[in-house]
Amino acid sequence: MHRTHTCGQLRKDNVGQEVILAGWVHSRRDHGGVIFIDLRDYYGLTQIAFHPDTSKQAWEQANKVRSEFVLKVTGKVVTRPKDMVNPKLATGEIEIDGQKVEILNTAKVLPFELDKPDSEANENLRLKYRFLDLRRPKLQDMLKKRDEMIRLIRVYFHKQGFLEVQTPILANSSPEGARDWLVPSRLYPGKFYALPQAPQQFKQLLMVGGIDKYFQIAPCFRDEDPRADRHFGEFYQLDMEMSFVEQDDVFKVMEPIMLELTEKLSKKKVTTLQKNGQFLQLAWREAMAKYGSDKPDLRFDLEIKSVTELVKDSDFSVFKEAVKAGGAVHALKVDGGAKFSRKDIDDITEIAKSKGAKGLAYIIVDEELKSPILKFLDKDIVTKIIKEAGVKKGDIVFFGAGEWRVVCESLGAVRSDCAARLGLKDNNKAAWLWVTDFPMYAESEIEPGKIDFAHNPFSMPQGGLEALENKDPMDILAYQYDLVLNGFEITSGAIRNHNPEIMYKAFEIAGYTKEEVDAKFGHMIRAFEFGAPPHGGNAPGIDRLLMVLLDCDSIRDIYAFPKDGQGKDVMLDAPSAVDPKQLKELNIKIVKED
Repeated sequence: MHRTHTCGQLRKDNVGQEVILAGWVHSRRDHGGVIFIDLRDYYGLTQIAFHPDTSKQAWEQANKVRSEFVLKVTGKVVTRPKDMVNPKLATGEIEIDGQKVEILNTAKVLPFELDKPDSEANENLRLKYRFLDLRRPKLQDMLKKRDEMIRLIRVYFHKQGFLEVQTPILANSSPEGARDWLVPSRLYPGKFYALPQAPQQFKQLLMVGGIDKYFQIAPCFRDEDPRADRHFGEFYQLDMEMSFVEQDDVFKVMEPIMLELTEKLSKKKVTTLQKNGQFLQLAWREAMAKYGSDKPDLRFDLEIKSVTELVKDSDFSVFKEAVKAGGAVHALKVDGGAKFSRKDIDDITEIAKSKGAKGLAYIIVDEELKSPILKFLDKDIVTKIIKEAGVKKGDIVFFGAGEWRVVCESLGAVRSDCAARLGLKDNNKAAWLWVTDFPMYAESEIEPGKIDFAHNPFSMPQGGLEALENKDPMDILAYQYDLVLNGFEITSGAIRNHNPEIMYKAFEIAGYTKEEVDAKFGHMIRAFEFGAPPHGGNAPGIDRLLMVLLDCDSIRDIYAFPKDGQGKDVMLDAPSAVDPKQLKELNIKIVKED
């Protein structure tokens, strides 16, 4: 099938030419015998006019077509009358005088209209017919932006001297934080591969292998529950690693490409550049204390302040007990928050409770102070709090009291919710920052009292072996860092632990024996015993980054074929049952629970 032009290509310079177009019927209109068809292809729209007295065959064929029929049209490019020029279309000054029509394919009535906002069609319906949904300009523009992003990334890293290497998809199971996707082996009955949660081990082994700077657009697989910013099962990341580097070397490589992507893929203005042109850096503990999050949104200024010392002698039992137990009392001033209704405050309190808080105290600063807790606080203490928090008329102050991390995280959730209520999350801003100095260890969420890795188990502890042997594990920091944009973690990275002795000790503190480390990571230990260079890197999630840059409501909006919110592919009906013969070949028997 031959076409001479695309539907979005024609201009006034083409007037007088005979052309052949092919595409879908975007719309059809009958104006007193003259039939107008807007023909659409990937490149745009062109209006075609069919006159019964010019070409009866073409007019009769045009009279048969309906929306989304696929046509091949031959005709002559003519100038539109001035009163019919459409300035919204690139082809709006011309139209085609249709001479011949060939119906290449018909179309059933669509389950939803393509020229209506996607909010008018149920998401699962659109995902079931994703091949139709992809015809929308919104999704085609997204795919173009995604393509542009990947091209920009590849050009940048190649210019920086990085080598693109593809790492295996069938790998080994390892404790990296999420459930593995397991793949049964036919050749080795009872044994399994795992799809890589990330190319973490492979990229470190590349550094041992002498590859100085590596990158790839890597598919990653994790059996995690989906959420708005996390796609189910699979995602893509820009994976990179460098030898003989320190933390700031990684930052200097990553910041220019993040700025370029922000500038070329969005209209956002970066607001967190420092005088030296680099991104803002916050230590993890400072980020948690000031903003209640290890991925703070800095498009707005709401800042949490410690008032523990001010209230330690208070008669208010909630504050007193928190301080006595070694906890903290923090205050969050919300500008303009005095206008919150009682229901607003109740809803905000529930948000704090969802993060572990027992409640949420507050003081409204209006013509007079209003709060249920004022009767428990001395006026001097209230005055000091108002001064310390910088409170003015029209504000509200929320208080969190209890264990330090719970206080931070609950007020952080309150901070985010209040910003949304007050319209402070400005999508014209891009607030990039590095969060650094993460704790090496944390209490296990699964086994209370047990020490576990807080982040990546392959991170180098600050202070090395000496810190592991002499410091309280909860005080040890890692050369671990995250890159954050507008409240979303875009990447996580670290300077790696490349020393076998330090690695054994780090895993020992987390409860792993030498034999267990050898069984899980023996290949890593063996590699490091043969002269591993210091190395580090990170891995931005390109799906999440594009979601934030394009202001999408869900990460599902930036995949060609996403899973739904429950992890199903409703178009392919996956997951699905398989033939019993396949299971037999894999030595798998399905046992139904009673």
